[in-house]
Amino acid sequence: MIQLKVRRVGNSLGVVLPKAVTARLNVAEGETLYLTEAPEGGYRFTPYNPEFDRQMTLAESIMHEDRDVLRRLAK
Repeated sequence: MIQLKVRRVGNSLGVVLPKAVTARLNVAEGETLYLTEAPEGGYRFTPYNPEFDRQMTLAESIMHEDRDVLRRLAK
């Protein structure tokens, strides 16, 4: 368990993530993290981007459905 202190950042509150946490999340300063609700209750930080996931799912669907067209275009 890692204990984080809540601190004032301007008019908001924030926490500082230890280096070990940012390394495990594979994020650096300026990158976006998402706070998602965990199924078991509480919250979790993740670099998961739901919009990017939606776009990739759509792209994979198009690539699968139009495989022949994309092969012809690649030539």
